[in-house]
Amino acid sequence: MTEAPPPTWRAELAALARLAGPLIGANLLQMAVFAVDVVFVARLGPTEFAAATLGVYIFHIFAFGLIGMVGAAEPLIAASLGRKVGAVRQVRRSFRMAMWLAAIGSLAVMAVLNLAAPILRLAGQDAAVAARAGDFCRVLSLAVLPAVMAALIRLTAAALGRPGWALVVTTLALGVAVLGNWCLVFGNAGFPALGLEGAALSSVLVSCATCAAYIVILLTDRKLRRFRLLGKWWRAEWSRMVEIARLGAPIALGWMAEGGLFGGAALLMGLISVTAIDAHAVALNIAAIAFQIPFGLAQAGTIRVGYAYGAGDRAWIGRAGNVAIGSGIAVMVLSAAIFWAVPHWLVRLYVDPARETAVASMAIGLLGIAAIFQLVDGAQAVAAGVLRGVQDTRVPMMIQVGGYWGAGFGTALLLGFGLGWGARGVWWGLAAGLGVVSVLLIWRWSRRDRLRPTPRTA
Repeated sequence: MTEAPPPTWRAELAALARLAGPLIGANLLQMAVFAVDVVFVARLGPTEFAAATLGVYIFHIFAFGLIGMVGAAEPLIAASLGRKVGAVRQVRRSFRMAMWLAAIGSLAVMAVLNLAAPILRLAGQDAAVAARAGDFCRVLSLAVLPAVMAALIRLTAAALGRPGWALVVTTLALGVAVLGNWCLVFGNAGFPALGLEGAALSSVLVSCATCAAYIVILLTDRKLRRFRLLGKWWRAEWSRMVEIARLGAPIALGWMAEGGLFGGAALLMGLISVTAIDAHAVALNIAAIAFQIPFGLAQAGTIRVGYAYGAGDRAWIGRAGNVAIGSGIAVMVLSAAIFWAVPHWLVRLYVDPARETAVASMAIGLLGIAAIFQLVDGAQAVAAGVLRGVQDTRVPMMIQVGGYWGAGFGTALLLGFGLGWGARGVWWGLAAGLGVVSVLLIWRWSRRDRLRPTPRTA
């Protein structure tokens, strides 16, 4: 499979939509999987809910960081297809060594998850919440390797022109999540009631089922099978592994910096109250659902720009990236309007306002702030994605770390605690960090020709 440059902006938008549509759908279904966990665990009580919230944040920071590292195979694969020469062999090399990195990195992430309880105690969290989060993470650590492998296969399949499989597999994952939580959390259908640990075990089953489904697809899909991605998986090609690690380490650090900002915000909420943690979890889950649209556009933008970068076509690079960034900003304007208009309806999907008045009221207030940062969040996500397409990751990572932790976390501390704004101040800090990163990444993209030369076609 090779790609030819679309001749017009409209044609590029259509190509982006064909690629991004299934990825966005899969992202939204993945958030539905996460929401299933939240809905079931929230009914176990505030301590269990807070423990799961903190545990999931730790999982996401490190597991998503690892996904970011192995996901560096995506722009390399796209560039190989755009370059055309020797594409099949280059695609296979990139996938195989990314798979090796996934296996090695998963061991490190699992070790961190097994230390969740002492980490949270050092961070000043409630002792009971930290202990239960540790129990939760010990089980959840088993999900790391299959989850990272599934993400790698999904990105690879999309780059090879088969994004629709992501939608199919994530639909399967949603069904497994609902059934698993229903059986294991409250002990239905003859299963034991495992409570919080049951929710973690359900997540492990979801990750394993997802990974297994993708492996079957690699072996049976006609287009994917010709790349023989699992062939000679034991053969090491150290130069390609180093290339993926060099490109992927900044992606991982950037994703961890962003995840760490939101995880750090959760820790700050823990210093305020358990109610603040629960409200933060509800509001952030709603915001994260909306974020899946620009995130899908960012994934597709990486691939589209990667094709153009491999082909050495400057005009196509600019057209593909600008279309992706503009689309991301446009959809987030719509989601911000929804947050402003009906925040109480959205919160009602997670908590009962009559029973948990304090949590619902605080979550509604946080959604008003989330409507502001939705606008810049979409822009920064897609800008980072298209920069990955031209294999520019080191400077964007510096922008992300500085923006999220300097402007973002610093402002959250100042407003939330220095000025006594509490939970709202923490969320205004999130908005500040995302805004700074958005402006700087778009500036970086606008100067790409001066800062990042386009390679000649091989």
